[in-house]
Amino acid sequence: MREMSVHEPTLDESASVLASRRVLPLLLFLFVGSGCSALIYEIVWFQLLELVIGSSTISLGILLGTFMGGMCLGSLLFPRFISRLHHPLRVYAFMELGIGFIGLTIFFGMPLVGGVYTAWAGSGFFGMLVRGMVAGVCLIPPTLLMGATLPAVSRWVETTPRGVSWLGFFYGGNIGGAVIGSLLAGFYLLRVHDIAFATFVAVALNVVVALLSLGISRATPYAPSDSNREATGQRAGSWTIYLTIAISGMTALAAEVIWTRLLSLLFGATVYTFSLILAVFLLGLGIGSAVGSTLAHQMRRPRVALAWCQMLLCAAIAWSAYMLTQSLPYWPIDPSISAEPWFNLQLDLVRTLWAILPGAILWGASFPLALGALASRGQDPARLVGGVYAANTVGAIVGSLGASLLLVAWIGSQHSQQLLIILSATAGVFALMPVAFEPESIKEKSNLALSVFLILAAAYTVLLARRVPELSPRFVEYGRFAAVRGAQNKTVYVGEGLTASVAVSDLPDGIRNYHNAGKVQASSDPADMKLQRMLGHLTTLVPQNPRSVLVIGCGAGVTAGAVSIEPKLEHETIVEIEPLVPRVVSTYFAEHNFDVVRNPKVTVRVDDGRHFLLTTKEKFDGITSDPLDPWVKGAAALYTREFFELAKQHLNPGGVVTQFVQLYESNEEAVKSEIATFFEAFPNGVVFANLVNGQGYDVVLLGQVEPTKIDVDKVQERLNLPQYARMTQSLRQIGIFSAEDLMATFAGQAADLKPWMQDASINRDRNLRLQYLAGMGLNLYKADPIYINMVAHARFPENLFAGSEPTMQSLRRSIRFPSGQ
Repeated sequence: MREMSVHEPTLDESASVLASRRVLPLLLFLFVGSGCSALIYEIVWFQLLELVIGSSTISLGILLGTFMGGMCLGSLLFPRFISRLHHPLRVYAFMELGIGFIGLTIFFGMPLVGGVYTAWAGSGFFGMLVRGMVAGVCLIPPTLLMGATLPAVSRWVETTPRGVSWLGFFYGGNIGGAVIGSLLAGFYLLRVHDIAFATFVAVALNVVVALLSLGISRATPYAPSDSNREATGQRAGSWTIYLTIAISGMTALAAEVIWTRLLSLLFGATVYTFSLILAVFLLGLGIGSAVGSTLAHQMRRPRVALAWCQMLLCAAIAWSAYMLTQSLPYWPIDPSISAEPWFNLQLDLVRTLWAILPGAILWGASFPLALGALASRGQDPARLVGGVYAANTVGAIVGSLGASLLLVAWIGSQHSQQLLIILSATAGVFALMPVAFEPESIKEKSNLALSVFLILAAAYTVLLARRVPELSPRFVEYGRFAAVRGAQNKTVYVGEGLTASVAVSDLPDGIRNYHNAGKVQASSDPADMKLQRMLGHLTTLVPQNPRSVLVIGCGAGVTAGAVSIEPKLEHETIVEIEPLVPRVVSTYFAEHNFDVVRNPKVTVRVDDGRHFLLTTKEKFDGITSDPLDPWVKGAAALYTREFFELAKQHLNPGGVVTQFVQLYESNEEAVKSEIATFFEAFPNGVVFANLVNGQGYDVVLLGQVEPTKIDVDKVQERLNLPQYARMTQSLRQIGIFSAEDLMATFAGQAADLKPWMQDASINRDRNLRLQYLAGMGLNLYKADPIYINMVAHARFPENLFAGSEPTMQSLRRSIRFPSGQ
């Protein structure tokens, strides 16, 4: 190690040290507020930008990489551009004010950003470049400041063992605030209020933290050390510590991505699930940081403890892998037993803590231990913290993007977690490598000990990696119900894609199921087939000349297949966010979907449906949307007022928009929100019902820009034509033998449903209220009561249908409502 100059502290420096020690606990409190606001911003900004650039895996990867990249740059650049002469707390205060100002600017400037983006964006490499530019313009400025806050305040402490431990406590306090922010945003601010309110709360926190920091800076002296006396040397082999903490960050974020996917299968991929998982992971990091900070200044060789953390992480990853795939899914739990979602959330919290807390604690402890391993007296604390933080963040970027964009889809979650175990063991070996640079390490005894350690570490790593189990097909198929359903299923296909894990299975009675998000999303069951084909055939039979149709959500391809057999159709576009679905899953349903993906009239686009509509100039005669359940995080963006207005703008004259709405696994508040929002965009909208054994199951919404008028006789004339033989046969297979039968599924118009919808929450881009309402009902089965309440005021639509007198009389007799109108 290079020699460092030693000096007696001046009177001003002594006063500064005493003052700094008195306010350190208060600074810890400020970092809690700073971390809370940062997580609120992160959730809000991601939600805002996903609406603009889409929620595809590419878009999310760009957002995450930009966010974390900005924080990395901020931590690296701060000590190089901001002098130690400035009072650290004053610098910190102005950074917090800057974050708040930029947060407001992003919120109010997003419409302008969205307009610029949609004017230039497209698909392919150029589209990705534009997405990245938008994300950079919005996220780089505030995240630069966020990444610089810890290095800024670090100059308030000395790089003594005790001072370095306080840096770890600051890091832990920041993470503790992030836990509060994730829970506050997910369970209250965005559930009860909206993006605007959440933004204002985050800005208020920035202002309070800044004012308190300014007040403390006025009351406490600051005497910076002479820069000439700053230590310039580094410990031998310090690069190995930076590499270790980078690998630690890589494995942490990669594991979080993989475990979040698995836990979302187990709990249901709601916004509450994601908030809960994030909060628990951050809680573990905070606990670990506090423990590591306590130990760092008490240990003579923190690098040894850092190495042990990485070696213990191998066991923690193997533990979590086993718990998440082989244990938790088969606990004797049926989520549908309780009608109260908060009880299931309590259970989910316990299971999340049980599965992922050990690893998170060890990753959290790694950061302060790395600081302790690198710290030297007289060193600029900002450079120390900035370097370690940047290395950890670079690793985190590689880990999160690698896991989400490459590893899981390429080698699967099992092999990905095995790779993480190997990487953690490698990080542990790197942490111990500085021993080789010490003089005694050249002794034969030390070399022998190191060789034995490497052999034991390799055996330990291989043993744990081999214990990581495969992903159970039944878990993919039934997720939270794996313990109580699917025992008799025969798995046909299981795949882990970029955005979801999907499966195809056969029931003993021959029904084929398509599974996504841990549940059956489509099937060849008569009830599902009727809905899927109704959705497709209504989309092409109501318009007079359906030449071009857009299908959002491929699924089993049955709806798209029903569209494809329309004789007048010239071109059909299917937009699906998960590449595995059209490429693999739909082929297993070829006999039910008319082999739609191989139809020469069909083009498949892998994209977020909303993003496709935002960036295409094409117009359609029909747009039909059958996305994932509205409780799945992100799906609510395809049910907003703004999305339906966007769909209207892409309709040709006389075109229609149809939308699937499920009544099962939902609650009345969510169904009201979906239907009322659709009818705000389509005031003359119509509801068609798919009943099962005479009871409510799901519905199709149909809307046009013009007042809807359906001539039943003309529809029947089309069905009687020879070229419509395939469509006629398709309808017969679902129990519909005429145009009258199809129209007899009528269940109400917008005007009829007004009394029922009067207290509905309209789902808008600024609140995405639906995902919070629907997230409370994913385990409920109240479809028929919801349907009965919905149609309580429905009447025969005198202004909707036209036809001969016999046809109208027969239709009037055919349309029946539960209350007998």
